[in-house]
Amino acid sequence: MTDTRYDLAIIGAGPGGYVAAIRAAQLGMKTAVIEREHLGGICLNWGCIPTKALLRTSELYTAMRHAAAFGLAAENVRFDLPRVIERSRKVAARLSNGVAYLMRKNKIAVIDGTAKLEGQGRIAVTGKEATPLPGIEAKHIIIATGARARTAPGLEPDGRLIWTYKEAMVPESFPKSLLIVGSGAIGIEFASFYRSLGAEVTVVEMLPRILPAEDEEISNLARKAFAKQGMTIHTGTMVTRILKGADSVAAAMKKPDGTTEEIAVERVILAIGITGNIEGLGLEALGVKIEKGHIVVDEWGRTGAPGLYAIGDVTGPPWLAHKASHEGIICVEKIAGVKGVHPLDKTAIPSCTYSSPQVASVGLTEEEARQAGHELKIGRFPYSANGKAIALGETEGLVKTIFDAKTGALLGAHLIGAEATELIQGFVIGKTLETTEAELIAAIFPHPTLSEMMGESVLDAFGRALHI
Repeated sequence: MTDTRYDLAIIGAGPGGYVAAIRAAQLGMKTAVIEREHLGGICLNWGCIPTKALLRTSELYTAMRHAAAFGLAAENVRFDLPRVIERSRKVAARLSNGVAYLMRKNKIAVIDGTAKLEGQGRIAVTGKEATPLPGIEAKHIIIATGARARTAPGLEPDGRLIWTYKEAMVPESFPKSLLIVGSGAIGIEFASFYRSLGAEVTVVEMLPRILPAEDEEISNLARKAFAKQGMTIHTGTMVTRILKGADSVAAAMKKPDGTTEEIAVERVILAIGITGNIEGLGLEALGVKIEKGHIVVDEWGRTGAPGLYAIGDVTGPPWLAHKASHEGIICVEKIAGVKGVHPLDKTAIPSCTYSSPQVASVGLTEEEARQAGHELKIGRFPYSANGKAIALGETEGLVKTIFDAKTGALLGAHLIGAEATELIQGFVIGKTLETTEAELIAAIFPHPTLSEMMGESVLDAFGRALHI
């Protein structure tokens, strides 16, 4: 017997866990959340939110350095690194406190401790300094433990010379030079932040192009933009050796032609992906299936063990906060027997990279759509032809839309440029509603806005573009 009984217990209070808890409480379920570190998880405390605060600083810094182009004068522009970091941490703390308020508002029990499954419906909880806490009994248990940075042999982070995202967000001093291993969203965002503030940045990607999950055309435009800003980018390249000095690192890189190039930098940021936090949960004893460091689940988050579910990063890609939240809601509603619940449509999950320029997408890339056998109509509209973009001084970018030629169905949308991460939601809604080009062409876009480019891209796919 345990001391406390709940309808639902959730292990982990990140964007998957805490959102699932709120939805469960709304549906009348007595709910508990067990969290060993911070409410809001990695996303809120060490990922999505504080990195966007840092990127906002670099965005403003870049704008201030180009003040003359807008008829303004801003001399001796500089940044104060401790205050930059302090602001980022305050933003994270504010939102973590906000999650705590939401837990109280919805009468959700928050238990500070580390959880371990002890058989069907039972959880043992250990507090700080290995102090046993009252156990939990729940009819349903959701694992939402998230993930952590993946490492590689010879590239193990030490917190001093080789960083993960955590150290990269709170540097004690600003590095003059950086090697960033990995060019997914995490790597590119840090590359953009540090380059904007003046660091010499080298990005190494093992695959043939940066942002490899994005549409190839957008990926190529991103590379050109970053190179123009002064980044050095190596694709098809592996870091084969790292030698640590007193306050620097020497790295050997194997290029696509088999030659080796060496580079000396002050710090290395490791951004080669993440792996699920599955250790110490007692999953093996329950027969939960694990593949490639992640929990295997069905479309409802069920693990196969009775009453045990998993959501978010611990279940595998895409490793996105909004995907975790949506999975949490679907899982809880299925448990509660809500009518009309639908499994998650992964083709409708937006992807965003908050670099400069921003990159955003939803649905199939051009290559994926062709491989799936679709006959395509593709539209493109450049930022340079949009009045609002010109007025903003943000003329670098492209909106690309992909349609099935026979049905007019929107298959994918891909953007690079200012506010791309905000604009993408229009296409997400359209795709979720299973829209065709007819509805998008009939939609009225306000003028002057960046969103007009979305409409023009659709028009271009069907030979009707007005402003190019």
